[in-house]
Amino acid sequence: MGMTEILVVDDDIMTQNMLKTTLAKAGYNPIVASNGMEAIRLATERLPSIVILDIMMPGIDGGEVADILRKDPKTREIPIIFLSSLISKQEEKIGSKKDIVSFLSKPYNREILLNEIRNYLTRETK
Repeated sequence: MGMTEILVVDDDIMTQNMLKTTLAKAGYNPIVASNGMEAIRLATERLPSIVILDIMMPGIDGGEVADILRKDPKTREIPIIFLSSLISKQEEKIGSKKDIVSFLSKPYNREILLNEIRNYLTRETK
């Protein structure tokens, strides 16, 4: 088994780089898309373990990307962690046992994000 691939989708280059660094340091293999179309293409080709998805993007936004991924049987089961500057810390919604969606605020908290990723990954292996 290779390194766990995590798809990072964000149109903001600084956020992309921060997430890439965070994930790489934690031992994951980040792949990056800077828009919705690219995200859908990469998710379908690479079938990453998790998608970290910015909600606010030009063109196809994160919500639409998620809808498209959910309709495709190949990508339907991939957990999605939404990041958005519109979500306050109070509104953060951590995935429950059966959920495969979380909402985290931007700027994201590194520990919460990595915990969420670990939660999803440990669940997959059971």
